[in-house]
Amino acid sequence: MRGHEGLPGDVVVAGAGGFIGGHLVARLLALGHVVRAVDAKPPAEWHQRHSGAENLVLDLMDPLASREAVKGSGTVFNLAADMGGMGFIELNKAACMLSVLTSTQMLVASRDAGVKRYFYSSSACVYPGDKQRHPGVVALREDDAYPADPEDGYGWEKLFSERMCRHFHEDFGIETRVARYHNVYGPHGTWTGGREKAPAAICRKVAVAALTGDHRVDVWGDGLQTRSFMYIDDCIDGTLRLTTSDLAEPVNIGSTELVTVNELVDMVADIAGLEVERVHDLNAPQGVRGRNSDNTMLQRELGWQPSMGLRSGLERTYAWILEQVRVGVAQRVS
Repeated sequence: MRGHEGLPGDVVVAGAGGFIGGHLVARLLALGHVVRAVDAKPPAEWHQRHSGAENLVLDLMDPLASREAVKGSGTVFNLAADMGGMGFIELNKAACMLSVLTSTQMLVASRDAGVKRYFYSSSACVYPGDKQRHPGVVALREDDAYPADPEDGYGWEKLFSERMCRHFHEDFGIETRVARYHNVYGPHGTWTGGREKAPAAICRKVAVAALTGDHRVDVWGDGLQTRSFMYIDDCIDGTLRLTTSDLAEPVNIGSTELVTVNELVDMVADIAGLEVERVHDLNAPQGVRGRNSDNTMLQRELGWQPSMGLRSGLERTYAWILEQVRVGVAQRVS
């Protein structure tokens, strides 16, 4: 049997060269879907590239490219965005906001092509800063997004594009689904270069410490800021469950396991079997002081929430990043 119940027609994944997009393509192919994988990056820069998919390089800010991307499809997953960790989005606000061009063109093209299901990947960065000022944050509910005061740049683009999805659903009847992702991590993600997020950055730093013997690990901020982190497999599970559901409102997809950044460092170090010295950089980008996911709506509407414990997910992620760092070190000395 081809395909998966609830996903009509052939499937397009926009942003397929990215971390989450690459994992999503792999899962969809395993489920038997015909998949068109689309990204603006050249093939060598894709995180994963699957031979079973139709792989296209297209700049989806261009309306003609968006039309080519979605033609003949029944389901579209739009994960395409210019983004990264806090070090990137705080210093590239205009670049992050320009993703609204992709979000707009993909919705218009999907409407005109008669796409039946359209998924949009939003972010916990849509939530107001004044609800995230303390490490002991109250978990964020979906209705906390308004009155609006999202993360400058990236968060505003995500919130605006959420509203577009809502109104395309209301005005044109396209079934849109919106997930607010909370800090996704795992193997095959960005782990160096400035766009990596905290789990990958810390795994890289600990791996370097393990391989070099210098056990000092740089930590951005005082390390008391809190976050929850969701493993990639849970992210993909939640994305598919949401897309095949009847839930038209934006919903959190994230873990509720809250930790400080210092605790995250200590956990990775323990996985590596190291004693590390944390060196705090108080001038580095830190983001909000606390952020956690309230999964009440997710559990009520989908009967599900992420289940991978942080340590288990970090064990898999650290093993993968350690190997990437090891290869890099070997190449430099060869």
